Amino acid sequence: MARPDLTAQVGSLTLPNPVMTASGTAGHGAELAAYLDLSALGAVVVKSLSPDPWAGNPPPRVHPVAAGMLNSVGLQNPGVQAWLEDELPALAATGARVVVSIWGHAAADYGRAAKALAGAGAGAGAGAGAGVGAGGRAAGAIVAVEANVSCPNVEDRRRMFAHSCAATAAAVGEAAAALAGTGLPLWAKLSPNVTDLAEIAAAALEAGADGLTLVNTLMGLALDPATGRPRLGGGGGGLSGPALHPVAVRAVYECRAALPHAAIVGVGGVSTGTDAAELLAAGADAVQVGTATFADPRAPARILSELERWCGHNGVTRLADLIGRAHE
Repeated sequence: MARPDLTAQVGSLTLPNPVMTASGTAGHGAELAAYLDLSALGAVVVKSLSPDPWAGNPPPRVHPVAAGMLNSVGLQNPGVQAWLEDELPALAATGARVVVSIWGHAAADYGRAAKALAGAGAGAGAGAGAGVGAGGRAAGAIVAVEANVSCPNVEDRRRMFAHSCAATAAAVGEAAAALAGTGLPLWAKLSPNVTDLAEIAAAALEAGADGLTLVNTLMGLALDPATGRPRLGGGGGGLSGPALHPVAVRAVYECRAALPHAAIVGVGGVSTGTDAAELLAAGADAVQVGTATFADPRAPARILSELERWCGHNGVTRLADLIGRAHE
């Protein structure tokens, strides 16, 4: 039996297959390289980076729940510039294609973070010769930028950017302007905690996003009934894992229906190859594997292998024939 062609096309970006890691679940750099060949994945999405270092939330930061986990890490990171210098070279040395997730407290922070990436020489699809010296070669591994707008906006009473069309557009617009001319596609990672996700997705695309990542975590809270206190140091947290998967499928399906030409990356509760196939059928062009990696660091590679077998067993010879079949 011939192997299916799993080449993925996410807007202008071509990947050898549709399986990536998800931001916040694979570390800042090459942490997973001891468990799997990072170059064999479609791409590695790194933990979200802000323009300046950020300490994150107090512990405890993770709490298991019945169908996944709650996390309140608080976007801890060393800042874009430190990441470029200290983490990217080792990740690039694995041969991985890198998607950089960025975030900020204010819309302008997205522009600052994206500008740092643009200044590193990560442009024009980040081909050979980008940048200068070792740093430039490492920056050449960067193939896309993902704007995580599911973050508190200090300019709007700490409400999430992704909960407002205007705030989403402001943050995405800043990042898009900073990346103009670099050739790097910009994806907007959106929240499912809204009443009309397609409307916010459209605002992100109109503001300059080249694609959408759907979705981030659901808001949740776990309490210790004996004390009445939150189990996480930051109070509430984000629910991820299998419980999120049907929410992600619906988000992808509805946004594909409303925005038929948008590039979409599906993420949420992908634990098996069948889960990945479901998101692709709903309309995703590629998928990301997140929480499953905490239980099994090899999960992205396993899921890619399972997806390939699933395609073979179900007569899918090209990935393009599976994508969006729920809308046929």
